[in-house]
Amino acid sequence: MSTHAPNESRVIPLRPQAPSPGSRGAAGAPRRPVGGPRPHAPREPLWRDLVGAVLRRERSAQERTLKDVSEAARISMPYLSEVERGRKEASSEVLAAAAQALGLSLADLLLLVGDELARHARSRGVRGRTSPPAQYDGFCLAA
Repeated sequence: MSTHAPNESRVIPLRPQAPSPGSRGAAGAPRRPVGGPRPHAPREPLWRDLVGAVLRRERSAQERTLKDVSEAARISMPYLSEVERGRKEASSEVLAAAAQALGLSLADLLLLVGDELARHARSRGVRGRTSPPAQYDGFCLAA
């Protein structure tokens, strides 16, 4: 038998509820829900956002329309638009086709995206690797 009124729905929270204002954890520190966002943690950019921004910037620099580039790349215009806005995670084939339509190689596109990522990291004060890896065997990096 139910303990709530017949026409009322019962909500079961998926995340732990926040403690009441006066309650503290075992060590006296304020508790944070498990898996919740960390306070003041800077947000890392998503790869798809960076790729989309670079594609759009390159297309705009060439003063080309979305329709023109999508036709040259043989990608649907709505899909290319979604990729440029960072809403879709494009496959390597799609990225290579879009890059080629813009007169770039896939390597050029990835280098530009890497530069964006490095610029973002520098703006946050994050230090990167100081020296390149000692050896690349095609599958993994060995120090």
